[in-house]
Amino acid sequence: MLNKKETRQRRARKTRARIAEKKTVRLAIHRTNLHIYAQVISACGSKVLASASSAETDVRKDLPNGGNIAAAAVVGKRIAEKAKSAGITQVAFDRSGNRYHGRVKALAEAAREHGLQF
Repeated sequence: MLNKKETRQRRARKTRARIAEKKTVRLAIHRTNLHIYAQVISACGSKVLASASSAETDVRKDLPNGGNIAAAAVVGKRIAEKAKSAGITQVAFDRSGNRYHGRVKALAEAAREHGLQF
């Protein structure tokens, strides 16, 4: 019997294998109870091209809580802007095995609204 963490990791492995086959830049997210983090990772997987998180000082002074949907939307906007300034518009969304729901969905939709294409 797999526990919650192992099932999430299994889903993440499957998603990452599919993205690796496409050889495309990916937008990977990491979600904790307190914060949400996003990174744009190169197609080879060895280089972080842009990153944003709710733990950054610019975000923290505007938002008291980094673990909610509002913070995820701000991080989505910031990662889209940073990726566009690095010349990236097309990414594959790697939700790290998390359900497309709540904070994960808010981050993805904010990134889409600000110019990233999934």
